Amino acid sequence: MSKAYVVGHISVKDEALWAEYRARVPDTLAPWHAELVCRGHRVAVWSGEGPHSDLVVIRFENVEAASGWFHSAAYQALIPLRQRAAEVVLLCYEE
Repeated sequence: MSKAYVVGHISVKDEALWAEYRARVPDTLAPWHAELVCRGHRVAVWSGEGPHSDLVVIRFENVEAASGWFHSAAYQALIPLRQRAAEVVLLCYEE
């Protein structure tokens, strides 16, 4: 089975709210056995456009687990906080 990766492109609007959101996300990932692969801050745009300054990559066992996490009640409850804290584009990729 192929691994799945949720990639978030992020522009933070409110640092305090973003810190609260980030602190609460790991509890939503645990039931899905997800692994935080990378959190980063952009240092350069070498080609194309880079409208967002931050990045997160989360690995899941498969697309079904990634979808289950995203649609779970626990994660859905955090979306209003996320929307106040940052502009986020979430994408799912399969390896």
